[in-house]
Amino acid sequence: MTTTPSVECIRVRDAKTGSGHPHHPSYYEIVDPQEIAEVLAVWPDGPAPAGTHEPSDPDIEFLACMCWEYEPGGTDDPRVRELPNVRRPQPLARLLDRDSPDGIPARHRARWAATAPEGLRGYAEAMARGEEPEPPAGVALSTAFAWQGAAREHPADAASLLAEVAPLRLLTGAGTADLAWAVRETDRGGLDAAVRFFASEEFTTRHPKHRRVTDTARDLLLRHARSHRPADLPVLERRLLRAPDDRVRRS
Repeated sequence: MTTTPSVECIRVRDAKTGSGHPHHPSYYEIVDPQEIAEVLAVWPDGPAPAGTHEPSDPDIEFLACMCWEYEPGGTDDPRVRELPNVRRPQPLARLLDRDSPDGIPARHRARWAATAPEGLRGYAEAMARGEEPEPPAGVALSTAFAWQGAAREHPADAASLLAEVAPLRLLTGAGTADLAWAVRETDRGGLDAAVRFFASEEFTTRHPKHRRVTDTARDLLLRHARSHRPADLPVLERRLLRAPDDRVRRS
């Protein structure tokens, strides 16, 4: 008796160009069992085409992969099934369409928006709809760092790019002094996001006089980078300039 292997992850490669959601990743994963069942329910009958691919993640035992870009000449591993764009029936195409309001990518974006911090939910919902809203007033930058650095249940889903872009938009327009204060006030996950931000081009391309942070904030960033993000340490040491420490919070 042959046992059909269970599917634990569906990997989707989306090479669609032109109009569409502005913050949709070219690659995302579906791991929710109910969503996997929906995809398999509209999966076309018939054997898998030749040229399947070996899953690169050793933690995923079985994999079904629908790719827009079909590359023949892979492995014959029966656990892996690949469906090129030309063979996708309409129900499956609609389910995976980034622009379909009832598609899986839209659900991922809505799920991400629902977990946004208080005061940022409306902003997140607008971003999830594909809009470019103005950053909300009165939201602490430490909250933006914490939001970007928060652990996500499904980090590789169709909202993965939004989870990076949305907080980043709040940070890039902020002054360096305010960002440095936020470093002091954020949580551990936010500190990881802060290291990434201060080592990114959004900060390192600022004029030298706008790259000066107080010793307290600088030491926090360097210490965290040294223990958790060593690849970012050389950039921080080179680009983070010192400013006189101010221990009084400005009003």
